[in-house]
Order: sequence, then C-alpha cells, then structure tokens
Amino acid sequence: MTPVRQALLVVDVQVDFCPGGALAVEGGDQIIHGLNTAIGAFERLGLPVFFTRDWHPPNHMSFAGHGGVWPPHCVQGSRGSAFHPDLRVPQGAPVFSKGDDPLKEAYSGFQGTGLEAAMKEREVDEVYIGGLATDYCVKESTLDALRVGFNVVVLEDCVRAVDAKPGDGALAMAEMKGAGAVLTPVTAAIERLRRLYHDISEE
Repeated sequence: MTPVRQALLVVDVQVDFCPGGALAVEGGDQIIHGLNTAIGAFERLGLPVFFTRDWHPPNHMSFAGHGGVWPPHCVQGSRGSAFHPDLRVPQGAPVFSKGDDPLKEAYSGFQGTGLEAAMKEREVDEVYIGGLATDYCVKESTLDALRVGFNVVVLEDCVRAVDAKPGDGALAMAEMKGAGAVLTPVTAAIERLRRLYHDISEE
C-alpha cells in the first residue's frame, strides 16, 4: 500500500503579525518554537515544507484608506513583510505570496498562488497547518485545502487568533473541525509521523 504523503504548511508567520508589528496577533511569536520543531521533523523525514506570506502592495484594498479595515501590513519588501527572524525557513523552501493584487482579498494560501499544484506535484495527500492567524488565513487555508481534496491536520497549539470579536478564534477552530480537519497538538502530530514512517521502514 502506498503511504499517505504529508506536507507542512506554515502560514504567514511574518513580523507584522507578531508582537510589535503593524497588525500584531497576541502571542503570535509564541507558536514559533513549536513550528520550528515541526519543520525540523518534516525535514528529517524528507517531507516537504511550504510557506505562505502576505505580500501586499501599498494600495491594497484591505488597508484603511483604500476601502479596507486593516492597518497597512506586510507591504512588499518592508521589514514587516519578512518572516519572523526566529522562524526556521529551510534554504530553498517554497514560499507562496498572496494578496499581491491590490483589488483582491486573499486570506487563503491556495488563492491564486499555485500552492495546490505544487503540493500535488509532490504527491501530497495530507497537509499539517500552523501559523497566523487562526480566524483568517489559517482558517481559510484549511478550508480550501479540504475543498480541493487534502486531508488536513491543524496544529492547534501552533496557531493564534486575531479575535477582532472575542471568540472568533474558537469559532474558527470549530468551523475547521466541522469541515473535516483534525485538531492536534504539535508533539502528538510529530509522534504520529514518527510512528508512521518507522512502521513503513520496518515493512
């Protein structure tokens, strides 16, 4: 039997979404250790790791002053658009930029980026997801991944919510679970992978 092939998707762990950034998520930097652990585990198992980032032009429609509700953030080439310096980004890892059209919102990493095709080229069946923010880009990326046929595991301790309305993060987690995603802590997810690939190697 051909084994399921897993991939890790790290969503928008950028300076502007972490404490001190233009659109900071409370505790956003606290997920980085867990994500780095996951990234290292996927690398050791030879499994692909993908990254997404917001990559907005200065006049993006989501910005206040251009019809949107958010402060300017993750402007292309700015310090705020960079990945958090503590995040482990392997050399040559594929990075998919979204939100680069000034006239379109793009919360999902699968929206206009080529991410789906890249995963299918690597024969991915199951996607593990962590990053920022639970109630926006993580949720929409998860729902899109499910819609296009991937199994999805959300690393529940490697996400944080904006919570523009109190409880938005919890509602997003419930919505993802209701749509078919599995919610699990990163340590349990890594242990599952280790058992799976150990078992495969012993066959």
